[in-house]
Amino acid sequence: MNENTNNNNNSNGNKPKINVPRPNLTWLYVLIALVFAWLWFTSDGGSATKEVNYTEFKDMVTQGYADKIVAYDNNTLEVYIKPEHIVDVFKKDADKVGRSPAVTVQIGSMDTFDKFIEEEQQNGNFKGTIQYDKKSDYFGMLFWNLLPIVFFIGLWIFLMRRMGGGGGAGGASNVFNVGRSKAQLFEKGTNRITFKDVAGQAAAKQEVQEIVDFLKQPQKYTELGGKIPKGALLVGPPGTGKTLLAKAVAGEADVPFFSISGSDFVEMFVGVGASRVRDLFRQAKEKAPCIIFIDEIDAVGRARGKNPSMGGNDERENTLNQLLTEMDGFGSNSGVIILAATNRVDILDKALLRAGRFDRQIYVDLPDLNERKEVFGVHLRPLKLDNTVDVDLLARQTPGFSGADIANVCNEAALIAARHQKKSVGKDDFLAAIDRIVGGLEKKTKVMTAAEKRSIALHEAGHATVSWLLEHANPLIKVTIVPRGRALGAAWYLPEERQLTTKEQMLDEMCATLGGRAAEELFIGHISTGAMNDLERVTKQAYGMIAYAGMSDKLPNLCYYSSTDEYSFTKPYSERTAEMIDQEVQNMINEQYTRAKELLKQHSEGHNKLAQLLIEREVIFAEDVEKIFGKRPWTSRSEEIMAESEKLEAQETKSLENKTDEQQLPEKKEEGNGENGIPADGNATTETNNNSK
Repeated sequence: MNENTNNNNNSNGNKPKINVPRPNLTWLYVLIALVFAWLWFTSDGGSATKEVNYTEFKDMVTQGYADKIVAYDNNTLEVYIKPEHIVDVFKKDADKVGRSPAVTVQIGSMDTFDKFIEEEQQNGNFKGTIQYDKKSDYFGMLFWNLLPIVFFIGLWIFLMRRMGGGGGAGGASNVFNVGRSKAQLFEKGTNRITFKDVAGQAAAKQEVQEIVDFLKQPQKYTELGGKIPKGALLVGPPGTGKTLLAKAVAGEADVPFFSISGSDFVEMFVGVGASRVRDLFRQAKEKAPCIIFIDEIDAVGRARGKNPSMGGNDERENTLNQLLTEMDGFGSNSGVIILAATNRVDILDKALLRAGRFDRQIYVDLPDLNERKEVFGVHLRPLKLDNTVDVDLLARQTPGFSGADIANVCNEAALIAARHQKKSVGKDDFLAAIDRIVGGLEKKTKVMTAAEKRSIALHEAGHATVSWLLEHANPLIKVTIVPRGRALGAAWYLPEERQLTTKEQMLDEMCATLGGRAAEELFIGHISTGAMNDLERVTKQAYGMIAYAGMSDKLPNLCYYSSTDEYSFTKPYSERTAEMIDQEVQNMINEQYTRAKELLKQHSEGHNKLAQLLIEREVIFAEDVEKIFGKRPWTSRSEEIMAESEKLEAQETKSLENKTDEQQLPEKKEEGNGENGIPADGNATTETNNNSK
């Protein structure tokens, strides 16, 4: 008691270093030694044994060598030899064969053995003892008795490790840490990603810059009574860099960064998700200031009550309730900021999106033309390029591509160049990579007849001809009749990235899409299934224009689309209105089909030249079409954007030069003055005055 009291006093005082005694394992070694010693003595101290056949055994007994015979239930015998006959049997001295050397014999049956022993006893050849016993295998008994126990212990440990999720922040993997957070922690200084590594997304970076400023200088906001947003939700399509942007925020602020997926909170055990949420926020508060990033938060933040069959005690809803509580449970001075990413913000719970939890929604959109140039600049750095690569062309040719798609294009181009034994990656490799990703694998080995090839060439030439002659159609890049993926041919365009789309622009696109079917009917005399994809696109576009955009003469300014009733099975209009929509769609498509046929009739000669050139070359470019139909009189929107961006860059460069000149003027004035402000030279005074004027 006195010793315990002293130890407690020391621990409560200055907390001196206590030498905790290590566990003494001597008793374990002694126990193991005793077990082996017992096995040694029970096995006759390692005495020598010799196996003989039954005939030799009979000779030994007849000659009087046997002192004791032990018969086992497995039809084996152990014959112990008299000390004076050890040399005769083992050919060794008695001190070299142990205390009780024995001979083992395998017999046919116990009845035969009993008859033989009775005869030898009657003849006086055997006067020893006979013992009947069961065969004992101590190692075998120990093995078979312990094997089931060891198996079940190992199975239990394996199951506990699996349920524990492979370990966590708390130590060993067992069932007791199943409720610990699985978040991956990036300590301060280990995350080297900054805003420089995020190409494009200028608006999104500007939004999160305030979060970085708060983590660096929180007193700047707290002194004025302001509060930093507790959470920011990054919303955008897949591959736009939401996760990278969150890492850049942590790298710029140089604070710890917890990264976890929304699905990591979901578990088969009741209460585990809520427990992991509590453990995550507990760790975050210990590391504050820090950032918690929850990727794909829609896995746990889906709106409650959407699945009535699961009842009101759904485990996912319990996890969401705990997340809501934790997010609204700490103040802004705790320094814990939550970032989350999703591409399904429409299905998130309203309580999660309210002010005080996720105060801001930052939309990370697909990169536009200038941003794609920046993204290409990042991913082209590690590649060996030749002088044919045009970044402006690549950016224009990849509309709708995300950052991940552009990275895939660059990697695919490098693989294609390496496949063709090239020393550097060129323009053709990038164009082939884009075609590979968009259209699929090229199939030059597909066999086609001359009639099929001509039909495909006329179809694709119809697309190219009509689109070249329409003002609002997308600019043509190339036309090919080489099968790629599921398509037998394709016309490649540079889609215009419009912020607003007019009815005339959509009608021109529809007319160009129907140009292939119109060419088949005019120049072949029959139609085929090759226009199935074109008809599908045109039909969807027409229904969208009439039912959603209100671009109809009979149903103007009406929209039958509701974003809140996405999963509704009822139509928001009557059957009569549905018939009117169908009729309007049919009329619109027929008008554009007739328009495409008229254009092809007017330029049938140029269309036939283009189709013949396509049959000969299989791939033609916009330059070839321009030689036949002449240059298009319209400027594409992409060219306008590029020209505008170059103009802005020139203005910025000029303004920077002007600022530099203004900063250099005071320096020249100081050089022209002597001591006490007196001009050192009259010429210098004149120059200064002239400059000031």
